[in-house]
Amino acid sequence: MTRIQIYDTTLRDGSQGEGVNFSLQDKLLITQRLDELGFDFIEGGYPLSNPKDAEYFQQARDLGLKHATVTAFGMTRRRGAAPEDDTGMVALRDSQAKICVIVGKTWDLHVFEVLRVDEAENLAMISDSVGYLHGEGRRVFYDAEHYFDGYRANPEFALKTIKAAEEAGAEIVVLCDTNGGRLPEEIVEAVQAAKQILSIPVGIHCHNDCDLAVANSLAAVDVGAIQVQGTINGIGERCGNVDLCSVVANLALKKSGYEVLGEGGLKHIAELSRYVYELANMNYRNGQPFVGTSAFAHKGGMHVHAVNRLAKSYEHIEPETVGNVRRVLISELSGKSNIVAKTMKYAIQNDTAMMQKILDRVQDLENEGFQFEAAEASFDLLVRKIVGQYVPKFEKVHYRVNVESDGGLRDDSVAVVSNSDVAPATEATIKLRVAGRLEHVVAEGDGPVNALDTALRKALIPAYPNLAEMQLVDYKVRVINSTAGTAARVRVVIESRDAHEVWTTVGVSENIIEASWLALVDSVEYKLFKDEEPSQT
Repeated sequence: MTRIQIYDTTLRDGSQGEGVNFSLQDKLLITQRLDELGFDFIEGGYPLSNPKDAEYFQQARDLGLKHATVTAFGMTRRRGAAPEDDTGMVALRDSQAKICVIVGKTWDLHVFEVLRVDEAENLAMISDSVGYLHGEGRRVFYDAEHYFDGYRANPEFALKTIKAAEEAGAEIVVLCDTNGGRLPEEIVEAVQAAKQILSIPVGIHCHNDCDLAVANSLAAVDVGAIQVQGTINGIGERCGNVDLCSVVANLALKKSGYEVLGEGGLKHIAELSRYVYELANMNYRNGQPFVGTSAFAHKGGMHVHAVNRLAKSYEHIEPETVGNVRRVLISELSGKSNIVAKTMKYAIQNDTAMMQKILDRVQDLENEGFQFEAAEASFDLLVRKIVGQYVPKFEKVHYRVNVESDGGLRDDSVAVVSNSDVAPATEATIKLRVAGRLEHVVAEGDGPVNALDTALRKALIPAYPNLAEMQLVDYKVRVINSTAGTAARVRVVIESRDAHEVWTTVGVSENIIEASWLALVDSVEYKLFKDEEPSQT
């Protein structure tokens, strides 16, 4: 088995993506999680770029990593400067990272037009920088920026630059498709050319501007690259970097003879993907291969019927191998096979009339604007009601939401306070019948939904204390029939979670508050019902 080194640059290259920003604590937490899964290298950042990255390298030394090695990233020395006088070089040295990664220019266009130096000075910048850090006792990885564009434009020039890095003490040369514009066959040709002149190993670093980063990385490995650099979920500048979730899954499951990550690490790759999304405050990419929530989701009735008989008929791998799960979606396109797959716990699979009744009701509700494929908790409650296994946990008597805003005073003798300076006050009043008692509560919130959620919990927690661990994590609104203008029907989807599970509910109404209330009530009721089931006790 050939060990392929997995080099993660989520914390540096990934953080350059639009809207991506990690706190120092985020970076340390991600570092620990990557180490637990058996990643080989973790690029912590550029020590000179900001105080946060400098602090990261100090604190990372105390993490007690068991497998991964933290690397520090930087650029070659400035033109005309000695390495020991270059602040970037000194920052890399002082980071005390065991491995320093130096990026240098490979494309003659950049050397002559961007750096404005001649070939000899560019080669000296590479050689001096690598040699200085090597002489300071650091292991040095050399990232050949724009290698593939440079090789295409001027092969002799590009190859001289990576040879200079090797001769100065680099232990690996990583070939970068920085613009993400090359095709797999171009990757293969240029990697083979590099291997012919180097006696040290090569790695690959691809961006995804042509949606080929995974294919290009795998092509490079097939012709001898031993290291793949990329990010979790493919985040990064422009169209992003190669997605390491897909890279490790393909290498481990689709290719033969390659070893990646630590033992059992692949089974946690979906969990890692979602963990990084959460810390980056980004929405999941549902259709993301291997790890997305839709990667093993089946909606069409014919598909579900086949999967129920033989999973591999519509799945290329078992979802569990990457820590994912199979999902059967319920919608107006569903057949009875979908209903059967989703109602196993109710033991009604042999009741054809009941199956049809559920399917008919789903289709009727979806015609009204409901969508159950993304609201499985609401579907579960719907089935309970249809099969007669639903007893409400509480009864709504009344609710009211008030939103008041004081726009300020307008008078020649006093200061004017604009509407934007005064936050509106939101208050929800709820009256419920719970366990034979009437609960009448009032709560304030940041908005109508937050106020309703707070009041609902306030009324119910005395009877159902387990609701205290539940939290609302996402809220989405979509207008269904936009041609109706302000009278349009809206669909509200709410995502909630507790320590064990994430679930989604839906509400539909012409009134956005009522739609939100319906989704909130479903979310709370689902939590209460599922906690009563044996698997949760």
